[in-house]
Amino acid sequence: MPEHLTSPSRRTLLAASAAAVAAAVTGAAPAVAADRPAPSDDRLRRIISAMSLEEKVGQLFVMRVYGHTATDPDQADIDANMREIGVRDAAGLIAKYHVGGIIYFAWAHNTRDPHQIADLSNGIQREGLGRSPRIPLLISTDQEHGIVARVGKPATLLPGAMALGAGAFRRGTRDAREAARIAGAELLAMGIRQNYAPDADVNVDPANPVIGVRSFGSVPKSVAALVAAQVKGYQGSGIATAAKHFPGHGDTKDDSHNQLPYIDHTREEWSTLDAPPFRAAIAAGIDSIMTAHIVVPALDPAEDPATLSRPILTGILREELGYRGVVVTDSLGMQGVRTKYGDDRVPVLALKAGCDQLLNPPNLDVAWRAVLAAVRGGELTEARLDESILRILRLKARRGLFDHPYVTHRGVDRTVGIRPHLSAADRIADATTTLLVNEGGLLPLSKRRHRRVLVVGVDPASPSGTTGPPTTVLAAALTGLGFTATALSTGSAPSRAKIDEAVAAARTGADAVVVATRNVTAASAQRTLVTELAATGVPVVTVAIQNPYDVAQLTGSGARAQLAAYSWTDVEMQAAARVLAGRVRPGGRLPVPVQRADDPAKVLYPVGYGVGY
Repeated sequence: MPEHLTSPSRRTLLAASAAAVAAAVTGAAPAVAADRPAPSDDRLRRIISAMSLEEKVGQLFVMRVYGHTATDPDQADIDANMREIGVRDAAGLIAKYHVGGIIYFAWAHNTRDPHQIADLSNGIQREGLGRSPRIPLLISTDQEHGIVARVGKPATLLPGAMALGAGAFRRGTRDAREAARIAGAELLAMGIRQNYAPDADVNVDPANPVIGVRSFGSVPKSVAALVAAQVKGYQGSGIATAAKHFPGHGDTKDDSHNQLPYIDHTREEWSTLDAPPFRAAIAAGIDSIMTAHIVVPALDPAEDPATLSRPILTGILREELGYRGVVVTDSLGMQGVRTKYGDDRVPVLALKAGCDQLLNPPNLDVAWRAVLAAVRGGELTEARLDESILRILRLKARRGLFDHPYVTHRGVDRTVGIRPHLSAADRIADATTTLLVNEGGLLPLSKRRHRRVLVVGVDPASPSGTTGPPTTVLAAALTGLGFTATALSTGSAPSRAKIDEAVAAARTGADAVVVATRNVTAASAQRTLVTELAATGVPVVTVAIQNPYDVAQLTGSGARAQLAAYSWTDVEMQAAARVLAGRVRPGGRLPVPVQRADDPAKVLYPVGYGVGY
């Protein structure tokens, strides 16, 4: 197994990887004209001039709300709304706070099924348009696909960013663009007009706990091309996009949901590593850019989170990069933005820094009243609010909300989860599975020699709540391909009892074992599971169902073949099964380097690596 030696710096590793794949991912496809004719700024300014100060403040907020309908949610959702927001339902939220947008979550029971989502969207728009001034709401969600999805089956679920990065070595940017077009068309049909995607972070650090496979990869030029392709795909379908997380969240070991991360890049390193995807998104006409709750001292010596940093958002994003669109905060409920300042100061400081939309504050009443008080007290001017509102209204107009705010069940049925979209998702996924180890040509498995397959391993929760468990999906797919496969889940992590059960099952009834692994560490019980299974003499194959770095931790474990699938959703598990069975050849290539577990200064597998058969 070859080793590719480099210096200890992650950035040097990245530079070496980039040189190896300089021509791997081509530029994005030609742009399409999907923007609708927009009302003139004069008309939009007349709308703004008719708004009260309270309505202006509300227009800046994008808020969560519990319930599957706008006016008649379940009692548990009414209780949650009263407890967290002080309103009964979405209608009450709009009436009391005049919010400009609502974000959907599965856990808030907003996304049960496509018809329900469409009805909820229509109900929200009726409430917004039923009061003067008649302004439609911008309904948004996080539908990155892969490991982040708020809308599940029967909608089409597609490979995530790193999987698309793996497929881009042979497919260029066309699959990324098509995936975005399909995803955007289905969201649009359900009344969701803004997707907080694509992720424009360059994943430099393998230990990054919050980005990882949400990134297209570690090579800035390749990530930039794929980001631009997805911007054009989403906008070609008619919805707004949001490149995130500016100025770049790819090189941190901390999760901004729980703490305030620091990025130690120099100004030059930021410009070389982090900036290119955002520059590409802006050049592609991105509608909105989402901020990161991170500190980059080289960009702001005051060490404020980027979301609250005027030097970063106004000085760099607007003045240096020339961005003129909407700036939306990441969720204001995340600890990263709440560490240094209180919940009453965060929204005010975000507006002063250059943000336009304030996303999901933990306490809307506190945040809303804080902005109102800041205007009345002179800390913020009403003219400053008008600037942001004009940008927000331009976005709404460009995406057709003033002319066509409603959706229909017929449109849902003709668009969401249709056979051409599902077939395209399978075809795109088939190009992403990456084979990293295949000792002795074990793969593809033989239906004659390996008919009985034991599928064992971790079963993380479904991102959308509608897929998996991955071991069951893998086993069912292999059975459908002519094998006799049995699933044995170890839950979120293998216990001693589960390891013993798996070893016994391998010894007594398996010709091959497939192990689903997820983010293996040196001390992980997952490595013990693989090692003890391999010791039975039954050939073992591992499938990394999230980060591809598992292969480094499993070196010497006895696994004879190792694949990377980049996520555990059904579409990727079924694609991995087709590779295991030889129905499809492995076409994916690593979009990130994998360093040796015992010496991270050395690259085990470089960007672009992958084997076939």
